[in-house]
Amino acid sequence: MNVLFLTLAKINTLQERGIYHDLMQEFSDHQHDVYIVSPVERRENQKTTLKKEGNASFLNVKTLNIQKTNFIEKGVSTLTIEKLFLRAVKKHFSEVKFDLVIYSTPPITFTGVIKYIKKRDNAKAYLLLKDIFPQNAVDMKLMSDKSVLYKYFRKKEKELYNVSDKIGCMSEANVQFVLNHNSYVPKEKVEINANSIRLQSSKIHSDQEKTAVRMKYGIPTDKKVFIYGGNLGKPQGIDFLIETLKAKSEDDKVFFVVAGSGTEYDKIKDWFDIFKPKNALLLSAVPKADYDLLVQACDVGLIFLHKDFTIPNYPSRLLSYLEFRMPVLAATDPNTDIGTDIVKNGCGMSVYSGDLRAMIDAVDMLTNMDGIKFEEMRRNSLEFLKREFQVSRSYEKIIEL
Repeated sequence: MNVLFLTLAKINTLQERGIYHDLMQEFSDHQHDVYIVSPVERRENQKTTLKKEGNASFLNVKTLNIQKTNFIEKGVSTLTIEKLFLRAVKKHFSEVKFDLVIYSTPPITFTGVIKYIKKRDNAKAYLLLKDIFPQNAVDMKLMSDKSVLYKYFRKKEKELYNVSDKIGCMSEANVQFVLNHNSYVPKEKVEINANSIRLQSSKIHSDQEKTAVRMKYGIPTDKKVFIYGGNLGKPQGIDFLIETLKAKSEDDKVFFVVAGSGTEYDKIKDWFDIFKPKNALLLSAVPKADYDLLVQACDVGLIFLHKDFTIPNYPSRLLSYLEFRMPVLAATDPNTDIGTDIVKNGCGMSVYSGDLRAMIDAVDMLTNMDGIKFEEMRRNSLEFLKREFQVSRSYEKIIEL
């Protein structure tokens, strides 16, 4: 099969890891020809390029900045990316007849490209729904649900759902949200297709190797280390992360690592500069290979979501924590099911974002937990990953279309 994949994640090789890299590698390994269209953002100062790697082709299309930028530029980029992608596909893939087009949200503005490919090639269309927009922007008070902008994007969202032959959602709560808020979508069109990765046969790092990584970053070797890694933006509810760090700043049994970048990075950096916590470390974006080593050297993975979300987010960073056999502590809104899934599968704890007392208690429980119980949580993390988040399952669901 010829498979077209449209995404905002920059992909120019399948030699790297990530939920979309791994999915496309799975298609490639099953002898499908994959054609991946992704942006090269304005800040990178590069032109549109096309390159080939085995049976995978990578079309990196020059766009405005769309990730980790201000809301205005993100909005303009979201509006223009459809035409840029469509023009590039017509120019570079005019001779390719596609059997399947896969696309992920954000953005919701790929409808024109999808309609074109479906009409031209009679292809099937599969949506990987990773973001529910524009409702998430309303939740974050970035726009009003009465505004012209909201109505425009809501119309685009409906068009996207209608043009899709199947909608793969990250969790059961996401399935229910789509069906409850979009009565025109048939139930049989929507299914769970969770974030997924390929399991690696990497060895468990020894205590000596973990100690070496901790020493490299100045992380204590005798404390329970909690790490938050990933995007530092408004959706993550960074204020509650700061509240947590402040509340535990005098606890000499625990150490926090915050590693990431995003629109709220300066806010948390300012707090670190002023408060100078002795038991916390802030790192700007760390290369993927180094980040994986850093995560493995820590004890507990942290997930933060803004308390005001009505949409059920399901951050993919959970998979990194599970892969490295880490218990997870999630601070979430009441509408996502990621926290309940973590608790139900015995691999961590969950509190509501904003409930500082519950958060402190959860940190204390994980810090003081006896070794046998902690090791059981670690085993459960890997089993949860194997059971629910393997890319082979995602591939099989898509290929059934």
